[in-house]
Amino acid sequence: MRLALDALFADVPAEQLDEARDFYKSRAAGRGPGSLEELKDVRAKRSAPPAADPPAIEETIEAAEARVPVRIFTPIDGPPQGVYLDIHGGGFYMDSAARGDKRNRELADALHLAVVSVDYRLAPEHPWPAAPDDCEAAALWLVEEADARFGTSRLAIGGSSAGATLALATLLRLRDRDTVGQFTGAALQFGTYDLSARTPAGRRIADEYFIQAYAGHVEDRTVPDISPIYGVLRGLPPTLLIVGSADVLLEDNLALAGRLSAAGNDVELRVYPDSPHGFTAHPTAMARTALSSVDSWLRDRITQS
Repeated sequence: MRLALDALFADVPAEQLDEARDFYKSRAAGRGPGSLEELKDVRAKRSAPPAADPPAIEETIEAAEARVPVRIFTPIDGPPQGVYLDIHGGGFYMDSAARGDKRNRELADALHLAVVSVDYRLAPEHPWPAAPDDCEAAALWLVEEADARFGTSRLAIGGSSAGATLALATLLRLRDRDTVGQFTGAALQFGTYDLSARTPAGRRIADEYFIQAYAGHVEDRTVPDISPIYGVLRGLPPTLLIVGSADVLLEDNLALAGRLSAAGNDVELRVYPDSPHGFTAHPTAMARTALSSVDSWLRDRITQS
């Protein structure tokens, strides 16, 4: 059987595709910092994230013998119908939960959710397993406290890029603890699921500095907590995978979709044509369409009994 990639493409209006193509033709291809010195320079020059209105509640939660800062949004009109745990991207070594404030405020109000965003520790100052430890602690806190704090125990999780990787690693940890049952869905955007360079997809990014910063000290990076593609993937909640056809991580996401499905999970893969890594953060109509589809998917799984 031969499956053409375009058979997996999300349905996008032709004018949105044309606009996106024009945008990417005029935009220089980006790359992440290639050394610690470059990383420090990029961090220093990074602009402040856009503010949300009303702003996040900043709090430090405690779970699993860890104290983790989080940012919390609740809907402005009525109690939450569910809770979404957001894990930010940035290659495990950049950005913060505050970078997602505007999007998370919109998500909270549009879907009537509480949104909890994790300020996990960053590499290389805090390499693996610091980030998944922090994300797991936040998830365990929600498992224990969501009903009392927000009036609902229906949970979902998601993230972009490194955040998607950490979200999946968190679900694997929760599944192994037998505490994943409250999570009704996982929305994962263009994650990297092999940091070991053992798969064809993993070899595409083998020389990237973020891998060395995050897990360069680990001899075998096929550990599922680092490279979830190698994990036992059964028993996970329904999963939505979003990726662009021009993303260097496309093969990673295709492989994960196949492994999740083979393990008996409910998985939906949406590939957006001619879109590079991180496209949902770009100012295009296609990005807005993709995010709207994520919102609809989450609404169907987290707010319906």
